[in-house]
Amino acid sequence: MASDNEPTHEFDPHLTQGQVQHPDQTDPHFGHLITAMVTPFTPDDKIDFDAFEALAAKLVDEGNDSLVVSGTTGETSTLEDHEKESLVRAAKSAVGDRAKVIAGTSTNHTDHDLLMAKRAERAGADGQLVVTPYYNKPSQDGVLAHFTAVANAADLPLMIYDIPGRTGIPISTETILKLSEHPHIMSLKDAKNDITATTEVLTKTDLEVYSGDDQNVLAWMAMGAAGVVSVTAHVASPTFRRMVDAVLNYDLREARIAHGELGPVIRAMMTRVQGAVSCKQVLNWLGTGMQPGVRLPLVQANELEKQLIIADLREAGWQL
Repeated sequence: MASDNEPTHEFDPHLTQGQVQHPDQTDPHFGHLITAMVTPFTPDDKIDFDAFEALAAKLVDEGNDSLVVSGTTGETSTLEDHEKESLVRAAKSAVGDRAKVIAGTSTNHTDHDLLMAKRAERAGADGQLVVTPYYNKPSQDGVLAHFTAVANAADLPLMIYDIPGRTGIPISTETILKLSEHPHIMSLKDAKNDITATTEVLTKTDLEVYSGDDQNVLAWMAMGAAGVVSVTAHVASPTFRRMVDAVLNYDLREARIAHGELGPVIRAMMTRVQGAVSCKQVLNWLGTGMQPGVRLPLVQANELEKQLIIADLREAGWQL
């Protein structure tokens, strides 16, 4: 028996012997390949719904299982609430039952998020993507309360989005473990680049984990993650599909080949300019009819940035 002077240790159910799981995320709710879609605009800065629906159909034809609309790459910060709801309806119209539509419902105002969750549900979304409240820098108790409130607001599967580089704070592993117990919280989009934390989530929860960084997909899936929520897949979905399917078929050689082919493309799309800017520009170059326009504070790529993107894509064997 411990004396009064000896330290005591509180029981932690997450550290109980034998609780380590062996992740097998081979049939996740949202599938394996998800593109976080751009929002096309007309020259007069209105949403180009024809271009948006054509892009959604193209991405599903190329192997996407789900689509995120009005996320970061969709320029959610400069979309009006009614535009976000209309984008969900347009995506559902374009892809029907061939893919799931995940609505980006995030703001840094919890009450606003609750309204957006209900609007997404009303518009027919199949799920919602919710990022950590940005700029406010809440405590982990605040983060837990925020996600719980949004998850309770609508009968939609919820994907947590952990991206401290944009939000200012990470979601602690302990907070994620607690959130995983909520029946609506099914997935985690992981852009924290913390392999130890990701492994702990994979082995201690039933959350379906997606890489939120295109360059990490092979590594994350090798650890047992479900797949990727990608930006680069706008222009490289078939190659991502090859890599994902190779991992699922335990074909490491083919997965490595696809990973290597994607390297310069990911560099072009993710490191030269902001992802929405690069996606629209490259889609325009590819003759899809996509206009390169973005809403302020984003601006289009300058000539030097364009030349860097072209050089990367030519390294990948593209003819531009």
